[in-house]
Amino acid sequence: MATANLLLHPVRMRILQTLVGAGELTTAQLRERLPDVAPATMYRHVATLTKAGIIEVVQERPVRGTVERSYRVRQDEALVDEEARAAMTKEDHRQAVTVFTGALMDGFERYLSRDDADPPREGVLYRQGAVWATPGEFAELVEELEALVARRTAHTPGDGRIRHIISLALVPDKAASADDPTP
Repeated sequence: MATANLLLHPVRMRILQTLVGAGELTTAQLRERLPDVAPATMYRHVATLTKAGIIEVVQERPVRGTVERSYRVRQDEALVDEEARAAMTKEDHRQAVTVFTGALMDGFERYLSRDDADPPREGVLYRQGAVWATPGEFAELVEELEALVARRTAHTPGDGRIRHIISLALVPDKAASADDPTP
C-alpha cells in the first residue's frame, strides 16, 4: 500500500485519476489529457509513482530513438491503507481532503468545459446523505461500497461504456450524535 504523501499530491492524484479505468496510457497520452502539467513535472511524477509500484509499465516500444512506455494503475497499491490513515495527523487529513476536493473540482470543471457536456442526460450526480450506524455497521457499509465499486472497475472500455469517476468521502457527524437523546 502507498503512503498518503505519495498519493495525495495534486499532480500525482490527477495522473492516477486519469489512468484509473483508462486501461493503459503512455506519458504522451497523459500529457494530452493533462495539458496544464509541464512535461518535466509529468515525467517526474510518473517516475515517482512507478518507482513506488503504484503504477506499472505494461508495454515498451521504440519510437524515434527513444522508448515509449505504457502505464496502468496497480489498483491494489493505489490506496492509503488503514494503517497509513491511522498514522496521519489531523493536519495530514486536512491536506488530504483539500487535495481530494481540488481534484474532484478539477475533474468536474474539465467535464463542464466540454461543449458536449450534458449533466442531466449523462447522469451526473452529487449527493450527500446521512446514515446512523454502529462502528461495526459502518465498517460493513464501507466494505460493501468498496466491493461494489471494485466489481465495476473490472469492466473495460468498449461496448458503449463511458468512464465515470466515483468519489466517496465518509465523515462522522459527531455534533448530530451528541444531540441524540438515546443512550
